[in-house]
Amino acid sequence: MNQHTVKAYGDELNQLTAEVARMGGLAEAQVADAVESVARRDVALAKAVVERDGRLDGMHREIEKKAIRLIALRQPVASDLRRTLAAMKLAVDLERTGDLAKNIAKRALILAEGEPMQPLTRSIERMGRLVSMRLRDVLDAYAVGEVDRAIAVWNTDDEVDEHYNALFRELLTYMMGDPRTISACTHLLFMAKNLERIGDHATNIAETIHYEITGTEFTGERPRWNPDSETDVPSA
Repeated sequence: MNQHTVKAYGDELNQLTAEVARMGGLAEAQVADAVESVARRDVALAKAVVERDGRLDGMHREIEKKAIRLIALRQPVASDLRRTLAAMKLAVDLERTGDLAKNIAKRALILAEGEPMQPLTRSIERMGRLVSMRLRDVLDAYAVGEVDRAIAVWNTDDEVDEHYNALFRELLTYMMGDPRTISACTHLLFMAKNLERIGDHATNIAETIHYEITGTEFTGERPRWNPDSETDVPSA
């Protein structure tokens, strides 16, 4: 490659990474705002989260298109190829994270119409803060290319599971104690499951960063808290 071609190639790679970082920032804001809309019973904020989801979908498509074009025209190898493939994989995780945040916001709109359930919404808020922190930390690791920070997020995967299972039992207690809370608690349960899955996407991102930087896959099993089988409920 001549010097001009090399510079153009580098600029394309840097632009791809920057777009993933911007998409990550939006996904992070979506999660934080969705949880905030639950905590504050904020209808306007919940609607904004739902409406903004289309931006993430568009960014995902654009990143995928640019990555495929880069592979076809530049034929990257080694670390450049890993960097390009990582951008595509991260965009998928971030788009799905946005979908899960949208699901939380939609249920927040339903809950806002009923009676406040402050103790339980505070539990959702605590779990949401933990998940948001993990997402922020792993995206920071991507932005600065620090594999150790990504591994630190990967090693705390079980913390989100612990929160989810504790909240599941708390919700069951409320439902058994007062059947009138079953509908609201069911929505909160799905919110908690969505947050747990967002945590899984943060772990996926950590694994992708590790592969991009080192060229090797994680070989160990993810750290997991061992939940009872009956606590595994489907997401909305």
